[in-house]
Amino acid sequence: MSGAPMVPGTPLPVLSRRRPVALTGDYERLRGLCPALRLRLLDPAAPDPSAADGWYSGAQLATHEGALAAALAGEESRITAEHGRAPRPHVTASRLLHHYVWSVCLLIAGPWHLGRRVPALGLADLWLHAPTGELALRPGGHVTRPGEDELRAELRAAVVGHLEPVLAAFAGPTRRRDRALWGMVTDDLASAVWYLGRMLDTRSRVAEAGEAGRRTAVEGLAVAEDAAVAAAGALLPGGTLPLPGAADFRRLRSPDGRDHHTRTRLGCCLYYAVKPEALACLTCPRTGDEERLRRF
Repeated sequence: MSGAPMVPGTPLPVLSRRRPVALTGDYERLRGLCPALRLRLLDPAAPDPSAADGWYSGAQLATHEGALAAALAGEESRITAEHGRAPRPHVTASRLLHHYVWSVCLLIAGPWHLGRRVPALGLADLWLHAPTGELALRPGGHVTRPGEDELRAELRAAVVGHLEPVLAAFAGPTRRRDRALWGMVTDDLASAVWYLGRMLDTRSRVAEAGEAGRRTAVEGLAVAEDAAVAAAGALLPGGTLPLPGAADFRRLRSPDGRDHHTRTRLGCCLYYAVKPEALACLTCPRTGDEERLRRF
């Protein structure tokens, strides 16, 4: 998947094109553990979701103005219904792009986190439902590599390869240039890995624990989060263009003596702009460390 020249003797990536049983299992588990992911899994023989029903593939969003316009109209309607006012057009576009990018990062990083598999997620394999924002996915092949550094490179390449044409389509509506768009991808990839670490390692233990063991399971959060932060840092060390920055996590210590992981996003996702009283996100560049500690 990477365009870098191969060194003689380097093992080729293994791309599985058989019926994606392993990936389907990863996605079923991911869907159960991550409530923020609203995902339908499609059987290989199932028909494609229809634009007549409001479904648009990533390829359609990237190449057809009508598909993108319908998706943006759906996002505007959802924000208006939830917050009581229509957002400015570039805010709508930024919020929809953030939703799509974060979901793609989760769908690619999930199998990597669960089974060291990097999905070959094509633009024609993923659909967005314009009225609801739900996603539909037909799992395909996946790449494996013998080394962790090589596998991380494949993961970054998979994310970049899927999102590059989507970012180009959203550049005008979001009023963002290349660095800001790829900064969003960097932020959402770091966020997805962080979220996966907390949800997959901690939620599963809490759910499986009996009442007596629930407190012990919850206390495992710090260990699981440490692992997720380390994974995100290794995946995004900086210098991996077009991704313009690093995960760059740091710790803040609250007055009760507890340490908290945090990072500052490279750019603002504009969540605060959906209504006047909305707070900026905890990792937003607009949120200082004093405010973060107050919220912790």
